[in-house]
Amino acid sequence: WTGSGDNIFCHASEENGIVLNIGGVIQVLCGDVLNRFPETRLAELWNTSKGCLEDLSSLCDDYDSGKCEFYFDRDPDAFKCIIELYYYGEIHIKRGICPICFVKEMEFWKIDLYFLDDCCKGDLQEAEDELAEIAEKVQTILVDREGDPSARGWQCFQMCLWKLLEKPESSLSARVIAIVSFLFILISSVVMCVGTIPDLQVEDAEGNHMEHPILEAIETTCIGWFTVEYVLRLISSPNKVKFVLSFMNIIDFMAIMPFYVVLTLTSLGTAMMELANVQQAVQALRIMRIARIFKLARHSSGLQTLTSALKSSFSELGMLLMYMGVGVFLFSALAYTLEQSHPETMFTSIPQSFWWAVITMTTVGYGDIYPKTTLGRCNAAVSFLCGVIAIALPIHPIINNFVIFYNKQQVLETAAKHEIELMALRSSEAYAEESGPHIQRRSVGVAAGVWDNAMRSCHSDTYIPLLKDPRAGVQTPSLDRSFDSS
Repeated sequence: WTGSGDNIFCHASEENGIVLNIGGVIQVLCGDVLNRFPETRLAELWNTSKGCLEDLSSLCDDYDSGKCEFYFDRDPDAFKCIIELYYYGEIHIKRGICPICFVKEMEFWKIDLYFLDDCCKGDLQEAEDELAEIAEKVQTILVDREGDPSARGWQCFQMCLWKLLEKPESSLSARVIAIVSFLFILISSVVMCVGTIPDLQVEDAEGNHMEHPILEAIETTCIGWFTVEYVLRLISSPNKVKFVLSFMNIIDFMAIMPFYVVLTLTSLGTAMMELANVQQAVQALRIMRIARIFKLARHSSGLQTLTSALKSSFSELGMLLMYMGVGVFLFSALAYTLEQSHPETMFTSIPQSFWWAVITMTTVGYGDIYPKTTLGRCNAAVSFLCGVIAIALPIHPIINNFVIFYNKQQVLETAAKHEIELMALRSSEAYAEESGPHIQRRSVGVAAGVWDNAMRSCHSDTYIPLLKDPRAGVQTPSLDRSFDSS
C-alpha cells in the first residue's frame, strides 16, 4: 500500500486485480470481471480501492497492507460458488453446503436470489419447508410440555385430556393408556378371528351358529372401551371438524359403528331380522369389524410412515396400475382370439379373460383357467414375462420414497429435540448471567452436558464437544456461532 492520510492505493490491485483472502484461501479477481455486476460487494470493493480507509473497512473484515490482501472471515467453499456469478452469470449451490446458510452468504456479498439457478432454488425451498416443519414440531413439543399459559378452566382440562389420550410421550399415565388401548385392539382382533371357528360357536334355538357368549362379552367390553376413548378424544379435540374428517378417526368410527347398528337391528325384533336384505346388511357390518386392525396405526410410527410414504408414491402406484391395466386388456384380448379355435376353450369372452390375465401377469397362476393351444401358451409366456417387468419397474421408486420419508422424519424429530435442548441451554445461560458468576459456572457446565449428550446421540461417529466447563480451563465458544456452523 502506498499513499498518505486516508488516500490509499494498491499497485497489485491496479495491475493484476484485487487479492482476496477468504478464510485463508487466496483468490485473485480482475476488476473488469467484478464490474459485470456493479451492485455486488466485490465490485464496490474494487471501485473504492482508491478511496478512504473508512469506506474499505465497511466492505471487508480486514486488510493487509504488506501482502495487499483484503481479508474476509467467510466460508471459502461457499465463496467458490459466489465467484461463478462473475464468470457464468448464475450461481449453483455445491453439494454439502446448507442452502439456508448459502442464502446468508449471498446476502453478505450483496447478490440477489434472482441469480440462483432454478435447480438450487428447489433445494432452498425444500430446506425452508424442513425448517418450517421443525418449527412446528418444536411448537408442538413446547405446548405438550408446558401447555398454553392463557388456558383457563375448561380449556385447561380439555388440553390435559387431549394430551392424556393423544400424546403418549407426555406423561406416564398417557403412556399407560396408550398401552391399554393397544392391548384392547389386539384382543378385539383376536376375538373376531377366534369367533369364526366352528368348534367355538354355539347354536341358537333355530339351529343357527352364533358366537360364544364369552367371546361376545369380550367383544362388548372392547367396543365399550373404543367408544369411550373416541368420545373423550372428540370432546377434548381442539378442532372438531378436523378430528372427524381425519383418516385415522374415520377408521376408528368404522370400527365402532357396526356393533351399534347390529345392536339396533336386533332390538327391532325377530321379524325385522328375518328379512334377507337385513341379514346380508348385518353380515356386511360384521365384516367391517376388520377395520379396527388399522387402529394400530395410531400407536405405531412405522405404520404411519408407511401410510405417508404410500401417499407420496401415488404417481408410481398409478404408473403400476396403468402398466397392469394395459397388459391385462392386451393379453386377455389375444388369449380370447387365439383360443377360439379350440373346441374346449375356457375363454368364453374378453371380460371373462381379464381374470386369467391378472393372475398370469402377477405370476399367481391358480390354474382354473389356462390356454390349450400352442399360440395361446406362447401368449401366456409373454404375458407373465411382461407382468414381472411391469411390476418390478415402479417398485424401486416406491421403496426409495419410503426410505427418503423415513430418514426425513428421523432427522426432523432429532432436529426438533436438539432445538428444544438449545432453547433450554440459552435460557440457562441467560439465568446464569442474571444470577452471578458462581451460578453461571454451574449452569453452563450443566447445559454443556445436556447439549454434548444431544450431539453424541446425533453424531456418534464424529462427536466434537461444542461446550466445555469453564472450570476445566477451556474457553467456552460462542453458542450461536457453533450452532450455525454445525
